[in-house]
Amino acid sequence: MTLLPTLNDLSASLLSGSTTAAALANNAITRATDPFGEGERVFVEVYAEQARASAAAADTLRAAGLRRSPIDGLPISIKDLFDYKGSITKGGSVALDDAAPATANAVVVDRLLAAGAVIVGRTNMTEFAYSGLGINPHYGTPRNPWDRATGRIPGGSSSGAAISVTDGMAAAGIGSDTGGSVRIPSALCGLTGFKPTARRVSMQGVQPLSASLDSIGPLAPSVACCAVLDAILAGEPIHVPQPAALRGLRLAVPTTVALDGMDDTVAAVFSDTIEKLRAAGAHVDEIAIPAFAKLATINAAGGFTASEAWAFHRKLIGTSADRYDPRVVSRIKRGEAISAADYIDLLAARQAWVAEVCATIAPFDALIMPTVPIVAPSIEVLSAADDAYYAANGAILRNPTLINFLDGCSLSVPCHAEDEAPVGMMISACAGADQRVLAIGLAVEDLLRAPQR
Repeated sequence: MTLLPTLNDLSASLLSGSTTAAALANNAITRATDPFGEGERVFVEVYAEQARASAAAADTLRAAGLRRSPIDGLPISIKDLFDYKGSITKGGSVALDDAAPATANAVVVDRLLAAGAVIVGRTNMTEFAYSGLGINPHYGTPRNPWDRATGRIPGGSSSGAAISVTDGMAAAGIGSDTGGSVRIPSALCGLTGFKPTARRVSMQGVQPLSASLDSIGPLAPSVACCAVLDAILAGEPIHVPQPAALRGLRLAVPTTVALDGMDDTVAAVFSDTIEKLRAAGAHVDEIAIPAFAKLATINAAGGFTASEAWAFHRKLIGTSADRYDPRVVSRIKRGEAISAADYIDLLAARQAWVAEVCATIAPFDALIMPTVPIVAPSIEVLSAADDAYYAANGAILRNPTLINFLDGCSLSVPCHAEDEAPVGMMISACAGADQRVLAIGLAVEDLLRAPQR
């Protein structure tokens, strides 16, 4: 896997005087506005003036011996569903072009700014976050850095967030994750992505998709980067846990649903990763999780996403349905047929399902599985045919969605070799185990990045 500079690397360069926040911001802005790069498809809005002012302030404070956080002076991108004062929060759509600008920042944006982040701009996304592919017919689709000649999907819905990082337009990106929208683009683009226990990070000032499933997390070059950003987003003391000891670690590979339909590349990389973990002393057991097979039936009518998205969008759809991506609005409209009684049944079904899954995996430190079962498909192929689009979307969302419905926490770490198609492995646990998952992720990252003998 290609290693990008981490937040710690960049911060060290600032502290040593080998670069400045102004230089980092200018480089990010130059890349974001390069007509020959992906920037036009990555950003729906670039905040060049504000970013340069923030960088100058960070340099002034550092010269006075003040450092607000480990991300002070570093360029960060934010997804186009976070309120940023003075800008319209469009959610990757044109249906909100006439909406009023935000009058205040989202809570997470204020926390980033207080930590000294230099906000480069708002990143493109699947319209209203309702797909795992990253395809956007309004603003274009940023191309995955792997096999750019073919033009492969970046993954979604936080598509622009991922490419802003891979292409040096930001040191890290902040996205949302309702069914994998942080972890999917991280896996397909060779990044690390973290979905926290949802309740830890405020959704105030964030355009929702599904209030029951939405969470906010970082896409970044390393697990430590994710740990730092997660703490900032959650308003918690910044803490990077010590890597877990791999020897004796108890890891479960679910054989129900999660391993179905893997392509040859993902199957080979995931198998090799398991063997490396076992060689390092981890106990890796394959287990059945019968509840996983029930989720498709529980969500057959559209689940929380369709019902809650319909509640949010129904008035706008009533006036502007023709301005939506047809593949998005058709899925939102499924929620119209979900009654209040259906929704109450869904709440009860989720509660029972979560209890069953957590009881099954209680003897283990974490679940591990492929983040997505296939490598990134072609943008052209998926854009051209509904059948291909929906088949790929279902396959790509499947594993991450399990953890959102679980109300759990989950980390995707790259596990492929350099110059190979990006493949992610997901490390997951029930709600509240965020620090444990990050600690395991740090150990797995160290193992996979160590020179192979």
